Amino acid sequence: MKNNIKLELNVSEELLRKFLFVCEKENRSPNAQFAFMVRNNVAYYEKTKGRISQSDLASVDLSNFES
Repeated sequence: MKNNIKLELNVSEELLRKFLFVCEKENRSPNAQFAFMVRNNVAYYEKTKGRISQSDLASVDLSNFES
């Protein structure tokens, strides 16, 4: 993906600490770990529910995420 979009995420302190612990153990930055998890989640979705089409992707509104 060429255009990166920043996301704000609200999580509890405990979940953030656990996430950062996992990042350290997996030798990934928090950004790399999050991207890894999102890619795996999308791959699982497509494996179990079918490939997401380009027309479906085009219909997703990104306006709330663009600066």
